[in-house]
Amino acid sequence: MAEQPFSYETLREFNVRHLWNPFTQMKDYCEDEPVIIERGEGVRLFDVRGRAYWDGYASLWLNVHGHNVPELNQAIIDQLGKVAHATLLGSANVPAVLLAKRLADIAPPGLTKVFFSDSGAEAVEIAVKMAFQYWRNIGRPEKQWFVTMTGAYHGDTLGAVSVGGIETFHGLYRPLLFPTLRVPYPYVYRHPSGDPEACAADCLAELDRVLEEKAGEIAALIVEPIMQGAAGMIRMPAGFLRAVAERCRDHDVLLICDEVATGFGRTGRMFAVEHEGVTPDFLTLGKGITGGYLPVAATLTTDRVYDAFYADYHEGKTFYHGHSYTGNPLGCAVALANLDLFERRDLVAHVQRMAAHVAGRLAEVAELPHVGDVRQAGLMVGIEVVRDKATKEPFDPVRRVGWRICRRARDLGLLTRPLGDVVVFMPPLASQRDELDAMLDILHRAIAEVTEEEAKRT
Repeated sequence: MAEQPFSYETLREFNVRHLWNPFTQMKDYCEDEPVIIERGEGVRLFDVRGRAYWDGYASLWLNVHGHNVPELNQAIIDQLGKVAHATLLGSANVPAVLLAKRLADIAPPGLTKVFFSDSGAEAVEIAVKMAFQYWRNIGRPEKQWFVTMTGAYHGDTLGAVSVGGIETFHGLYRPLLFPTLRVPYPYVYRHPSGDPEACAADCLAELDRVLEEKAGEIAALIVEPIMQGAAGMIRMPAGFLRAVAERCRDHDVLLICDEVATGFGRTGRMFAVEHEGVTPDFLTLGKGITGGYLPVAATLTTDRVYDAFYADYHEGKTFYHGHSYTGNPLGCAVALANLDLFERRDLVAHVQRMAAHVAGRLAEVAELPHVGDVRQAGLMVGIEVVRDKATKEPFDPVRRVGWRICRRARDLGLLTRPLGDVVVFMPPLASQRDELDAMLDILHRAIAEVTEEEAKRT
């Protein structure tokens, strides 16, 4: 391995002077000792000083098979010897065509058409625009509203932010956004009853009210199925997604399921909608689609939607949307290799086995005095810490307890990021039992140390 030509100190100085990191308060970052990653191997990352870290958040929820995977590396090398990029605007390329076919084959029945993009936010933006234009193309322009959910996160482009619902991330941009009809997402832990059925019933009652009043004007409803991610890993009560899908169908409202975070095995099924047998009108995908290697995303939809755009040119029904790197051959080639590994390694079954093991370990974490709730779907986990377990009183946000837990975990050799005072655990899907145990040992220790220290302070 070639020696790193720049020292940590030099790279840190360049970072501070020139690189603006996303979702990062740069004052905190610049005053700390930031981690600067040089390489990865398996489910570990190594910084420029040679220190190893467990990748406890799958490099932002997207790594599947680990880092530096020979089969994925080779797929990119092989494609690079053919062509690095060729546009999909008015033409096609071999990996994009093959990946579209592969995705349609593994998707829930009826999702036959695939539109590529570069990120999850773009995949959502495409679904929103398609849904909006669909109704115009068939002569129903009055259907233009979108139903969104509290706590929703669908990406950071303005269209994706418009259908989002996290005030911390989205509030500042409200004047730039289009209005939506918002209904509650079932957050059982914070519902007054604490009961899944009561919480689901209350949320569905509000959705019923909105649909009864406005269905004739509603284009689509968008939801994160089974597990709402950035809001704090909020797990849906059983049956809720199916109930939402049935209501959309009964009221002729299109359903967009955003599986950018939950897709590709993360929840223990290839796609989270499979848990409840739901086929949406749009399925948005990203993150794990390339195994965490290259930026590819996809919006899957039905023949019904596609056919509304299929017309003579002069009718003006073309979907005028696209990106320079849409369907990039390198990204599509590695995505195909990623799906090959899913099959060869029976990875979804592996996730189910490892999730059962993790659930046992999380039961130990749940016993800690300041862990209020542990939420899990497959290898997608959120651990909510609170000041008072009996009353569910949260810690003072100013104390940044979740951030401090993750910072302590980093000192102990595990990388992850919090969502407020919810500690995220989303390891690469290929993680083995001993690797998961090592990560969870660190997480348990970091939560215990930081929350106990905070409790003594108050």
